[in-house]
Amino acid sequence: ADLSALRRCEGAVLDIGCGPGRLVAALAGRGHRALGIDVSEAAVAYTQRLGRTALRRCVFDEVPGEGTWGTALLLDGNIGIGGDPGALLARIAALLVPGGLLVAETAPHDVDEHVRVRLDDGRGPDASAGHFPWARVGTPALLRHARAHGWHIADQWEADGRPFVALRRERTARTASSSAESAKSPAVISSQLPRNLSGDIPLAEA
Repeated sequence: ADLSALRRCEGAVLDIGCGPGRLVAALAGRGHRALGIDVSEAAVAYTQRLGRTALRRCVFDEVPGEGTWGTALLLDGNIGIGGDPGALLARIAALLVPGGLLVAETAPHDVDEHVRVRLDDGRGPDASAGHFPWARVGTPALLRHARAHGWHIADQWEADGRPFVALRRERTARTASSSAESAKSPAVISSQLPRNLSGDIPLAEA
């Protein structure tokens, strides 16, 4: 299922919420320039021990190479980051090149849930951690949010019971901040690769 998403990646890839770096490592093995970002210090340290590039960073903070990434990944439920899919989609639009691709894994049900959660490791919730906003978004809900923020569907599929959506921004959509960042760091997309689509199960557009 992971590979079905990675085969669709184009150019330099930003893995948002990279966790322990399995996707960053796989992308590097496929010849992509890849960066993982995560708010977890332990996750970033583990990714770096794999010899891969990762930063402890929130996606809503400054990210290296803004406006130059060919693909952004939101797998493993990370479409829920921040608890506001619309705000997350708008932020990712500023990180990608014009016409850039977002590959997202959605919830397996038609849900559009916005909640506040707290981490629990099985021994009881960590009272010191506090609550943070999160969202659970199914494919129909994600497509509604996407259309409202200038994205259109590029692909939709399911692999091993996991639903995925690929979204693309119009090539004319470009923010002033992304233009400035692009001028400062053109090397980030120096290894643009052709798109490689797979033969996974296609789904009709919702």
